[in-house]
Amino acid sequence: MSRTFNVALIGSADTITETLVELLDERNFPIDQLYLLALGEALGQSLAFRGRQLRFRALDNFDFAQVQLAFVADELPQSCRTRALAAGCSLIDMTAGLPLDQAPCVVPELTTVAPGESAPFLLSTPTPSAVACALVMAALSPQLKVRRVQLTAMLSVSTLGREGVQELARQTAELLNARPLEPRLVDRQLAFNVLARTGEADEQGHTLLEQRLTSELRQLLQLPELPISVTCALAPVFFGDSLSLSLQCDEEVGVAVVQRLLEAAPGLELVEVGDYPTAVGDAVGQDQVYVGRVRAGVCDLRQLNLWIVSDNVRKGTALNALQIAELLIKHYL
Repeated sequence: MSRTFNVALIGSADTITETLVELLDERNFPIDQLYLLALGEALGQSLAFRGRQLRFRALDNFDFAQVQLAFVADELPQSCRTRALAAGCSLIDMTAGLPLDQAPCVVPELTTVAPGESAPFLLSTPTPSAVACALVMAALSPQLKVRRVQLTAMLSVSTLGREGVQELARQTAELLNARPLEPRLVDRQLAFNVLARTGEADEQGHTLLEQRLTSELRQLLQLPELPISVTCALAPVFFGDSLSLSLQCDEEVGVAVVQRLLEAAPGLELVEVGDYPTAVGDAVGQDQVYVGRVRAGVCDLRQLNLWIVSDNVRKGTALNALQIAELLIKHYL
């Protein structure tokens, strides 16, 4: 008889947690008991899992010795994190909110070894754009020496959670019905518009997400000094991120070689020449990152340009977290 695990999910009935619970079932994760834990307004919410409705219970007094693993989809008080680890429960943080030196980020297609020597582990799943870009860049690393990275990330409103999806739907309905628009979640119109940044910027003009993406890519690629320039914008799309990635290499790029490497890489789907993928038409609901428009630079043949789309909720967050868990139970727990 194969071993099963007791697992906790800390958060609320949001898009990411709903998707994670669906994937736990789809991938037949070996769960004995699944505990849904929450703080505040999420108490009393429920999610369906394997024919049952599971309600979120209070996190405060939960005994983490009951579970071997917990997914963290909402901000977790430090006291709860300390209590869980002390009880021997490994944590997979899905919020991209912990320092990387405290909770290293992992993309399982790129590694078979978890940081640390023994359980319990504290690991992070990277931001969805970092997952997609790291998969592409790691696939190319045997042939290309990358000197500089420029990334423009057009992020869907689900980056802001369910509230972002609801806000775009509300604004769209108001505009289509010729009603006055009153932005609520962000400070300006989301519908039929592109916002040039996500969140507040620091004195140098960089947002926390842009800085986080830079740090995550450097860690995942094990290139701590790699120059990376990131711009994150918010697009009027419900789900699925679209990325323009430009790599400056030290030699001329062989596009045919790049295409062969991308075709062979796990987690990637190369779209045939002459076509290109879109987030809505290709990536949403899928477990792959889609790559197209592979081309050298117009004026500099040492430059490689790619178009990348992925489902930020499913592939970029929930699936990556679950794959980390699968890695842990296979080798470490």
